[in-house]
Amino acid sequence: MQLLTIIIPVYNEEKTIEELLKRTKNAKTPGWRKSIIVVNDGSTDDSGKILKKLKRKYNFTPKKGSFLIINHKDNRGKGAAIKSAISLARRGLASVNAVLTQDADLEYDPADYKVLLRAFHPKKFPVVYGSRNLGNTNRGYWFAYLCGRALTEIHNLVYGSRLTDVHTGYKLVRADILGNCNLTVDGFDFCNELTAKILKMGHKIREVPINYYPRTFAEGKKVTAKDALKDLITLLKYKFWYTTRS
Repeated sequence: MQLLTIIIPVYNEEKTIEELLKRTKNAKTPGWRKSIIVVNDGSTDDSGKILKKLKRKYNFTPKKGSFLIINHKDNRGKGAAIKSAISLARRGLASVNAVLTQDADLEYDPADYKVLLRAFHPKKFPVVYGSRNLGNTNRGYWFAYLCGRALTEIHNLVYGSRLTDVHTGYKLVRADILGNCNLTVDGFDFCNELTAKILKMGHKIREVPINYYPRTFAEGKKVTAKDALKDLITLLKYKFWYTTRS
């Protein structure tokens, strides 16, 4: 059975984290055993207390998988949270077959894991993105949607790709490829850095349609126009100043 590590960055998600972890734990992943790493990225609400309770509840056995929590003292950003989880997972990277990112806000449904895993193949399709812009799912807040589409098109122009959703929260990547990406950014521009480096390594990214349940800023959405500018800078930076490892 293959091992899937699911990384969940959390920042002030007390309203959703318990339900999200319940869905993650119960999600069907035929042929895959799950390892869950949650990174509490300096939350100032009750997310930390809830995670501590859930750690006792969801303490998997080695045969069924594992449930690990990393705590950041301060809020450092989504990219920083994912880097911390990768660092922890790296100890067992040889046994981890693939890594999947999962947001903690219920915009993405773990029921789609099986869709992503069916599309994954370690040699033919070692990177699979769940696209919100394929199929008939919700598109979300108009400004965020338009910025995401514009940045994706710029990414395609710069890297010669044909993606529809660079900023999706569902990125499924073969573990050794992720380990070689040497991620550096701390913010939401993690999406652009990871995608740029994967493409520069020569790997193709396969996209599959997923369900999407967008929330509003009043409900806790965190991406801003400032993040869009950082995305643009990052995608250009790694095109012209980054050299892939041999």
